[in-house]
Amino acid sequence: MQNKTTCLYDKHVKLGALMSPFAGYEMPIQYTDITSEHNAVRHHCGVFDVSHMGEVIVSGHDAEKYVNHIFTNDFTGVPSGKVLYGMFCYPDGGVVDDTCISKLDTNLYLMTINASNIDKDVAWFEENAKGYDVVLCHKSEYYGQLAVQGPEAEEKVQELLGIKCDDLKFYEVKTVEKFDETIIISRTGYTGEDGFEIYGTHKFIVDCWDKLIAGGVTPCGLGCRDTLRFEAGLPLYGDELTDKISPVMAGLSMFAKFDKEEFIGKEALLKQKTEGVAQRLRGIELEGNAIPRHGYKILKDGKEVGEVTTGYRLISVDKSCAVALVDADIKLGDQVEVQIRKKIFPGTVIKKKFYETKYKK
Repeated sequence: MQNKTTCLYDKHVKLGALMSPFAGYEMPIQYTDITSEHNAVRHHCGVFDVSHMGEVIVSGHDAEKYVNHIFTNDFTGVPSGKVLYGMFCYPDGGVVDDTCISKLDTNLYLMTINASNIDKDVAWFEENAKGYDVVLCHKSEYYGQLAVQGPEAEEKVQELLGIKCDDLKFYEVKTVEKFDETIIISRTGYTGEDGFEIYGTHKFIVDCWDKLIAGGVTPCGLGCRDTLRFEAGLPLYGDELTDKISPVMAGLSMFAKFDKEEFIGKEALLKQKTEGVAQRLRGIELEGNAIPRHGYKILKDGKEVGEVTTGYRLISVDKSCAVALVDADIKLGDQVEVQIRKKIFPGTVIKKKFYETKYKK
């Protein structure tokens, strides 16, 4: 089956991007090189095409009740204009997807979902909407989306796009009337830096892209999107969260609000939290320059105790690090080994956030 393209595909090709299949789309991996694009976001400003992501609007009398039912975080008492991060879970605690949900207005929510999970998520939303007075509007084909990220993001969005955004705090969202349409902008992102995510029609997103590129913002591909999120300790669905890796195992139970009345997976996750889990995610810093990759084995005293979910030679801190799913008795400070092909490399268990994030609180 032929891969889809986003509304910015022609722009990527014209800029000479290395294109590759990702989540059913032809997406830019890099334009120049991953290190340059990574550093542009860390020190200046970069723009990502994230139009492959899915969007579902929830409305109706039971919208809040429904969102709280399917989502681990809690919108009870949360005012409009706020964004919450959390997960959708199966009854056994495994993860359907992780997401940011924006409360646009009373009983009006935007759920942003991972591109690879769109069909699965939408089917799961519909299945679990039975008995709730809600309307689910699948808008993934309507919206294009840009992520403008970096310490200069606020300045670039306001000056180049004419969108006022300095009134938004971290994890806040608003709608703006612009060029005869309603756009959505949130102070969120996936890089560990300040930044914004902008949703609008394809025409609007193409226009924004052109203005940002003309204004000197660096176009960035999915390659550095992954290195940036990894350094900041942000999980990737399919690696650090799966139907077998729960929020508790991933160290993300702070996004599961056990004091709310109910949500799908609550009982299983509460049991994991109180009784413990067999495995959990840990950070590992390797000695030397060897690069750990997904699936590589983790050993302790010669015995296999887990495997790598993501690994890189970090760009911002110049270290080789991994996140790995390991036996729960592996603790911070432990000495382990990473098997890279036929060689063994020593490593130390550390926190899985390798870079100090710079969000604007």
